[in-house]
Amino acid sequence: MLSIIYYLGLSAVGYFALTVFLFMLESRIPAVGFYARLLASYAALVACSWFGVIASILLRLFGNVRLAQWATARSFKYVMRFATGVTFQIDDPNNYLNTTRPAVILGNHQTELDVLALGWIFPKYCSVSAKKSLKNVPFLGWYMSLSGTVFIDRANSSSARQAMAGAADEITKEKQNVWIFPEGTRSYAKEPMLLPFKKGAFHLAVQAGVPIIPVVIGNYSDVLYVQGRRFKAGEIPVKVLKPIETKNLTAADVEDLTRDTRELMLRELVAITSKARGRPMAMPAQNTGDGVIKASGSEATITS
Repeated sequence: MLSIIYYLGLSAVGYFALTVFLFMLESRIPAVGFYARLLASYAALVACSWFGVIASILLRLFGNVRLAQWATARSFKYVMRFATGVTFQIDDPNNYLNTTRPAVILGNHQTELDVLALGWIFPKYCSVSAKKSLKNVPFLGWYMSLSGTVFIDRANSSSARQAMAGAADEITKEKQNVWIFPEGTRSYAKEPMLLPFKKGAFHLAVQAGVPIIPVVIGNYSDVLYVQGRRFKAGEIPVKVLKPIETKNLTAADVEDLTRDTRELMLRELVAITSKARGRPMAMPAQNTGDGVIKASGSEATITS
């Protein structure tokens, strides 16, 4: 056992030393910064996931488990800000994130760095949604399970309606917000764009009769662009849009609601990215119909 601890400690020291060395080398070889921040990010993710597991257990014992994801998100915010120099500028003048509850919060999904964005944006009494496969990931998956994450199972449509009803009941009863990425996967886009939206989040909001809060994160390929091996310090703009009410809507309205919300978010995405980069940007061409994924057996479904 002591030998295992010794080698784990030695590996951790080596990992830390390599990360520091790469950061020191960045001033001479800028491209090295990609790998330095990548290593720092993974270390921060593991450390904050451990913190999240402990926080979830303690907060559950004290009856406040619904604060666990907020507490963990904030820890990641401060650790990653120090480790990578990446920050987010949140524009929410009406404080919608902290005063609208329960609600379904929607955000665009670009890269793994969106985890850090959640650290800055995430309000209290909110849980994330995530694909079910993450449930089995060490550290991160354990934390997600303990802290009440809503998992998405793209392959299982048989229990979709029952699971949706359970999630709707929970968020209304507990006044719990849910954060969902309606694109369902990361876009890795170099320019501002959105993938087609899945309708699960909109069905959930309509069934629960709660508002949708669109949150738009500016395109940040100038800060992180995986294909170009670019990862540097920088500030990323975020705009919180006015909540969209769903109380008088039915399942028949979901497709229009999905399309209209996507168009609203896409326009704002282009606008805030243009402002951040100091140059006008055109709306991306629509190559996917109306940007809504049609209902099918493979459509993302929400499971608890």
